[in-house]
Formats: sequence, structure tokens, C-alpha cells
Amino acid sequence: MSEDMNQVEVKNYEIGDHVKGQVTKVEEKQVVVNIPFSKVDGIIPISELSSLHIEKASDAVTEGDELDLEVLKVEEDALILSKRKVDALKAWEDLEQRFKNNEVFDAEVKDVVKGGLVVDLGVRGFVPASLVEAHFVEDFSDYKGQKLSFKIVEFEKEKNRLILSHRAVVEQEKGNKKKGLLESLSVGQLLEGTVQRITDFGAFVDIGGIDGLVHISQLSHEHVEKPADVVEEGQKVQVKVLKVDRDNERISLSIKDTTPGPWVNLSEKAPKSSVLTGVVKRLVPYGAFVEVLPGVEGLVHISQIAHKHIGTPHEVLKEGQEVKVKVLEVNEAEQRISLSIKELLEKDTEENFDYVLPEESKGFQLGEVIGDMLKNLGK
Repeated sequence: MSEDMNQVEVKNYEIGDHVKGQVTKVEEKQVVVNIPFSKVDGIIPISELSSLHIEKASDAVTEGDELDLEVLKVEEDALILSKRKVDALKAWEDLEQRFKNNEVFDAEVKDVVKGGLVVDLGVRGFVPASLVEAHFVEDFSDYKGQKLSFKIVEFEKEKNRLILSHRAVVEQEKGNKKKGLLESLSVGQLLEGTVQRITDFGAFVDIGGIDGLVHISQLSHEHVEKPADVVEEGQKVQVKVLKVDRDNERISLSIKDTTPGPWVNLSEKAPKSSVLTGVVKRLVPYGAFVEVLPGVEGLVHISQIAHKHIGTPHEVLKEGQEVKVKVLEVNEAEQRISLSIKELLEKDTEENFDYVLPEESKGFQLGEVIGDMLKNLGK
């Protein structure tokens, strides 16, 4: 009776059948498996173990593993089986869903080949070098064995073509981070950043995944000719958010507003009645603006330029000229400082200010005296 039962249980498998088998022996170039209801063992050639090239069978399976297999050939003493084909069939179904859903998934880099990386997903996935990172990578050897996040960018089952991208994941994460940062920013917020790029019109500062522009006028309280004169690439800086344009992803920043202004504590740096040396910056009909400290210009009213009457400041002053001035009044709140040149002329008129002609003690103008002398010489 037992012989009849064994005959009933024995199944004649055909090419294409899917079977389950348990690994009983792992040889170098093939694997032996036990197939239920089969009178012969199953053999899996090394080429049918994995979608990737492997050097020995033990790289893919170990003794005792339960495997899903497909019958490739029926021989008298063995069934020739494939693990690779069953794995691929399952993998393509799964990968198609991932592709349709634009899914991000993790996988290990199995090999580094010319032109990119190879990933085993049940089928061979290829990552071209240009799709590995958002930045240039010269040597990919360190990537072997690493687990990275991927998206499928090309899916062609008929051509057995599966192209993956890690760069797409990196850029997506960067975009999400950028969007989140844009939403969190508020005008007036103080942040730390790193100078990324310097241009003629300012500096771009990375504030945590997104760049903001510090216009040249916002780099310093002092006049800046070239941004490179005051900041350098890689420099850590404190910045203040001036404006956030979320639609165009533009951020305006200021370094100047995070530093004490030149007018802070000016009453201590330039107290009333103190004498300072300054440079004439601008001449206007009603006086002259003199820079007495970096970023601080005070007004010398036309009435405070000379003892004698002058029609315009241009008669006795010129831009760029160095002069000594006396502080008459300081108003930090309104950022105004009143200066006088005239009040210093009483002490040292001719030595320091050759542009002012003193009056004669008898009430005569020097010009009149010289004129009379010339008349006498002509006689």
C-alpha cells in the first residue's frame, strides 16, 4: 500500500512550473534542492541564482533556505531550476508599483561598475554616475555596500531595463527642506549662515539649505566698494531677514543690521565740544557734510564754515579735503551731529585753514591793502 501511495504522491513537473524547494547542498557552481513529490532532486546552476553576477553559489543562498523556483528543464535524474526568474517576476510586479507611485525606497549598492552603480532588487538596477549625487563624484569605490535611498526613473520590463536615481531623492529632500524653511522664515529673524558666493552686487549666504542675498548696501554700515573687501566664501556670518518672497523663493538678508550702528553711543565717541578730524564728503548749498567717524557724517552749516561771509561752501572747501571740526551738538536718536569749523579758526586760523583770510585789526580787508600797494607801485 505504501508503494501505491508513493506513486500517487510523485508528480511529473513540466517546464514553466513553479515549485518550492529546500536547499540541501551548496556547491561552488550549483545548488541542490529537495522538491516535494519529486522522485529526483532539483539543481540550480549558479547563473540562475541571482540577477547579478556572483562568483560562488554560497554568495546567494545557504543550506536550509526555502526557495521559490521555476522549472527550466526536466531531465531523467534531475530538475533544472531557476531562482532568478521567480525573483525577477515578483520584483518586476513590485517595482512597477513603486515606479507608478514615485516611491522612495532603500537598497544596498551591490557593485561599482564603469559608469555607475549596480543594485540588486530581484532584478538588476543600474544607477548612472550622473544620477548618484547632486554634486560631482570622482571615485565611487566607497559606495559598494552602502545602503542608499532611490527612486525609479526608467522602467522597461520588456527590455529588462531598470534605471534608478539617488540624486532625485537628494534633490527632492532638499526641495522639501527648502520649502519648509521658506515657510518658517519671518522678517526680522536673526540667523547664522555661511557665505556661499560673492558677486559684484553682494553675497549669497546659505542659511540652512537655502541661499539668501545680502545686497552690497547691507554688508556694512560703511560704504563698500567690493563685497570681497568685507566678506569671504566659507565665512560664518550673522544675518537678519529683511524680506521673504516665497513664490519666487528669494530671501533678502542683512549683515549690517546685526552689528551695532556707527551712531550707537556716539555721544561718548564724539562728545559735545570735542575736536575731531574729518573728511569733507559732500558740499551742498547750505553747508558741508564731514565724515568724522566711519559711517558718521555731520553737517557743518554754511554759517559755521568761516568768520567771513561766503556765498557757497565751494568757495573755501572741496570734497575729499581733511578738516578739523568742533562738535556742537549730538542727537543719536535722529542720527544728527552738528559741527563747526569756524569755532576752531579763532585759535589757529592761518596754520591749518589757509582758505580763510583774516581781517585786519583796523577794519581793512587784506585785499584792499594789497590793492593800495599795487596802486602806489604803478605811480
